[in-house]
Amino acid sequence: MKRMLLVLVSLLLVTLSVSADDKTVVAAADPWPPFVDQNNPKDGLSLEIIRAAMQTQGYTVKMAYVPWARALAGVTDATYDILPDAWMTEERKATLSFSGPYTSNDILFIKKKGDPFEYKGLDSLKSKTVGVITGYGYGDAFMNSSLFKREGAGDLLTNIRKVVAGHIDLTLEDQIVAKSLISKADPSLLDQIEFTKNSLSTNALYIAVGLQNPRQKEIIAAFNKGLAIIKSNGTFEKLLESYGIK
Repeated sequence: MKRMLLVLVSLLLVTLSVSADDKTVVAAADPWPPFVDQNNPKDGLSLEIIRAAMQTQGYTVKMAYVPWARALAGVTDATYDILPDAWMTEERKATLSFSGPYTSNDILFIKKKGDPFEYKGLDSLKSKTVGVITGYGYGDAFMNSSLFKREGAGDLLTNIRKVVAGHIDLTLEDQIVAKSLISKADPSLLDQIEFTKNSLSTNALYIAVGLQNPRQKEIIAAFNKGLAIIKSNGTFEKLLESYGIK
């Protein structure tokens, strides 16, 4: 009888553990402040929004910092549950499920200070070398164009330094993200670069879950429902304002 009771208790504990795990999701991404920031105790704006939304549905969100290419592969094969800061592309839609958008990014070109270049469509990039971050989704037209060369790197700061050194002509990033990264890593670079006035694109920002993940529909639905709640009760707007974003 005592043994049977111990078995039942053990089964109950396993069941409770599984139930708890079912309400935990693991996000994975590289640092991308202020949206995803390993130096921020709350992990940045994206994670604050995601946690607030998912908490309304009873979920806990954990964060793993890994290189972007690894995060993308890991979410695709369900090693991790969500990309917290994904742009949507046709290629990604083949392997990922996307939430509704929760904010957007204006992607500007970054050039060496004094460079007269201004972006006026893909034709204006003819014969240039543009630094990109491996695995990022800049849009199919940009990635498929044969007018210019794309040179991959693991992070934005590497590309910024290449621009300043004259090894590549341009790189590109959301201005808020770029200034946040540079000001923390090497503020002197801010005096050596400029941003174009015109953007490559305005990209909506989503969470994404791998289609192989058995919980992908559940997670996306929970986030979308929670996002509507935090937008209606004022939490979302307060979070944006706390990061100086309107």
